[in-house]
Amino acid sequence: MDLKQLEYFVRVAELGSFTRAAMALNVAQPALSRQVRLLEVELRQNLLVRNGRGATPTEAGKLLLAHGRGILHQVERAREELGRVRGALAGRVAIGLPPSLARVLTVPLTRAFRQQLPQASLSISEGLSMSMQESLVNGRLDIAVLYNAQPSPDLEIHPLQDEELVLVQPRPPGLPEDPPPSPISLHEVAGLPLVIPSRPNAIRMHVETEMANIGCRPNVALEIDGVSAILDLVADGAGAALLSRNAVWSSIRPSSYRMRAISDPPLRTRLCLAVSSQRPATLTQQTALDLIRQTLDGLQRP
Repeated sequence: MDLKQLEYFVRVAELGSFTRAAMALNVAQPALSRQVRLLEVELRQNLLVRNGRGATPTEAGKLLLAHGRGILHQVERAREELGRVRGALAGRVAIGLPPSLARVLTVPLTRAFRQQLPQASLSISEGLSMSMQESLVNGRLDIAVLYNAQPSPDLEIHPLQDEELVLVQPRPPGLPEDPPPSPISLHEVAGLPLVIPSRPNAIRMHVETEMANIGCRPNVALEIDGVSAILDLVADGAGAALLSRNAVWSSIRPSSYRMRAISDPPLRTRLCLAVSSQRPATLTQQTALDLIRQTLDGLQRP
């Protein structure tokens, strides 16, 4: 049984599509299909049911998928152990970050990764929490930082920290930074025009849930996906936003905005680290998990 054939089969089974698997593996689809077919011929069993909507594993395929994940994981661990003999961990780690956090976390995380894992490769992508959870399950991501992650048998979820959401408005000309503006109630926030991400963004869903709990709903002026675009529109007077303080502090012109705490009730979201429960983390991935925790701790401001 060829390891490359096994890797190809596992990726097709996880992604449910030869086309998506070929893109993820960066190989030509005919070559991918041929290798999987050769594996089926060798094992004398059909491993995948091919149809117009993609490919799903047969009963034999499900059994091989479970074994294949373990085999490929052990191969990766062996490579890492050999790398440790050389004095450095190797391998690739794919990390997903929510857009509101990617801008502030990407640079310090990449710097720390290069310092501690110089022989490893890092891939960072942005995405919504729901799509990143799917990517963890199908193997496109190894680690994801999620907002308000919901329990799932396919994921291991580890709470990181609670993050306060504040009302972000343009700072009036000449307004001093001190003293800080007084808090505003969530009911008052509901009466303001908001520039807010579209559903199913986790922060948007959290805001709607919290407002529904007090009998109101957000006044959505504009739906915009992207922290930079939201802040630009706030600065231009299109409305207010609900973001974390880190999102504002990491913007190009943080002094252009005024942040007000929200009360009655406060808005808090929970950041979580998530990995697949189907694939034990490699040593490189475990180190990357620790780096994410350390980097987030270093970003906290008094």
